[in-house]
Amino acid sequence: MAILIGLLIIAVGAFCQSSSYVPINKVKDWSWESFWLTQGVFAWIVFPLLGALLAVPEGESLLSLYAAHQKDAMMAVLFGMLWGVGGLTFGLSMRYLGVALGQSLALGTCAGLGTLLGPVFTGHFERLTSALIIGVVVTLIGIAIIGIAGAMKTRALSDEQKREAVKDFNFPKGIAVALLSGFMSACFAIGLDFGAPVAFEASPDIFRSLPATLLVTLGGFVVNAAYCLQQNAAHHSWGDYRKTHLYANNLLFCALAGGLWYSQFFGLSLGKGFLRESAVLLAFSWCILMALNVTFSNLWGIILKEWKGVSRATVAVLVTGLIVLVFSCFLPQLL
Repeated sequence: MAILIGLLIIAVGAFCQSSSYVPINKVKDWSWESFWLTQGVFAWIVFPLLGALLAVPEGESLLSLYAAHQKDAMMAVLFGMLWGVGGLTFGLSMRYLGVALGQSLALGTCAGLGTLLGPVFTGHFERLTSALIIGVVVTLIGIAIIGIAGAMKTRALSDEQKREAVKDFNFPKGIAVALLSGFMSACFAIGLDFGAPVAFEASPDIFRSLPATLLVTLGGFVVNAAYCLQQNAAHHSWGDYRKTHLYANNLLFCALAGGLWYSQFFGLSLGKGFLRESAVLLAFSWCILMALNVTFSNLWGIILKEWKGVSRATVAVLVTGLIVLVFSCFLPQLL
């Protein structure tokens, strides 16, 4: 029952993350760099800080924790900065491929590499069990099936139909950007592995990874903020921040987007607290989160009519891929 609860919590976080890009459509009259930076303040600083504070026992502080684990904390921030590069290209992958296919390819690469490279970089090779590797392979098969559905969709639709679903649709460019994004985004999982020792002994299991999560998101924020501010300067879009009449609307939806995005890692921390009795699922938790992110992002793609006009065969392939992904979340526990 504890394992089921843990998986359900991770699923709720994944659903929230997959929904985080919907509120952005409600942001009015701001350039991309302005709303990306603003939602980033909430997603990578405000909510992770609030989450990390939940893990602080009475009489302790986050600063004292970080000072006691300086090397691990610095590595978590460093890999967070690398992940920040993936975060920038992640938005572009959806711009060129749409929510469904863009997230599928980027998160698929992120799922496999993040799960396997974390133990490699931190020297915990004992986590690379056969059950874990098989689970990753099945997850990637599910994502590949969804990729096939995307290719079928691309061949079947006219250029006009493609751009009706995704305004800036560009399949070759989107594939390249999505793979780069997935590779760099896997650094988030590696950062969490390096930050694992940065935890309070007295902190409940469900909150243990939240201080490390803040370090990783902080690193990502630095990279994203630098890029967005550079884009503000290049595009002369500083005026966005002076449109005070838009603050009530835009800050609300940026905060909502940021909160929904952070929910995936808050849910991951809570869910892992219930998976302690299963070492293989604990090691596989990153892949589970990414698989569910892909599943829910494709459901959003259906809702947003990105698959409108495709054949029944394409839909059947898509559904098959989603079923394989959901099955992969339980597979390691069954082996």
